[in-house]
Amino acid sequence: MPDIVVMFFLLGLLAGLVKSDLTIPKAAYDTLSLLLMLTIGLKGGMALYGNLSWSLVPELAAVAALGALIPLALMPVMRRLVRLSAADSASIAAHYGSVSAGTFAVALAFAESRALPIGAEVTLYLVMMELPAIMVAIALYRRHAGKAAGEAMQGIWHETLTNRGVILLAGGAVIGAMYGPQEGANVTELFTSAFHAVLALFLLQMGLTAADTLRPIPWFHWRLLTFALVAPPLLAMAGLSVGLALGLPQGSLLILTALAASASYIAAPAAIRTAIPRANIGLAMLASLGFTFPLNVILGIPLYHQLITWLAS
Repeated sequence: MPDIVVMFFLLGLLAGLVKSDLTIPKAAYDTLSLLLMLTIGLKGGMALYGNLSWSLVPELAAVAALGALIPLALMPVMRRLVRLSAADSASIAAHYGSVSAGTFAVALAFAESRALPIGAEVTLYLVMMELPAIMVAIALYRRHAGKAAGEAMQGIWHETLTNRGVILLAGGAVIGAMYGPQEGANVTELFTSAFHAVLALFLLQMGLTAADTLRPIPWFHWRLLTFALVAPPLLAMAGLSVGLALGLPQGSLLILTALAASASYIAAPAAIRTAIPRANIGLAMLASLGFTFPLNVILGIPLYHQLITWLAS
């Protein structure tokens, strides 16, 4: 059976598809997403407490390089095979090079429930993949549009580095690493003990949102929909290859594989709306949240785990 948190996503998806009146107020969803990202940051920071070393630098650099290379590889695919405009191609490349905090949370819960060894630095993978992917995709678009790559990039850097996801993930990691699981227990235990409950409610809303993007399914975008289903397993293999080369433990390897297969629907849309106003963000949401996210949380993560287990044996 799927993990119990995934069942909440399926519940939301079903409720949306049958046009139930079930809704989660926007204020509640915003609170859930804030809690989820802050908790992920705190959990990662507490795991890093006492474990920070220069030996992490090559690993994090490799993860950042993976985030930068994915949009480089996807941009020509979107232009030539999916046949999108330059703006929409760069937007999709940014969303798929960037990563999904929701997918990370599901993969983390999956790994923890099976007691897989997880490196302390996995939370940093989110930021290390997200920022290079967005900046590379924007630079590619500016080059195609005939604009200087550095033109107005200061504002884009500010938009990307100060969005709520990066602030909460990085800030939570710093606080967790400063105080650790014992000294910060009075505050951090409240967040970490509620992690699975917050994730379940967050996924309920993600199911409702995914159903909304799929009603009705725009079959005339069949090339993009095919990409959204084919790309995740292929990108997962790229993440798996990097993880194997780094010698990551099984839990970390699963999380990196799932992240490489995921697509952003929080940080990337905010940055792309500012940097590439001609891009149709709805197309990116349709692909990332309507198809790729469900594929990963329902089928992908368990399959990636089975493949990793088979490789380990």
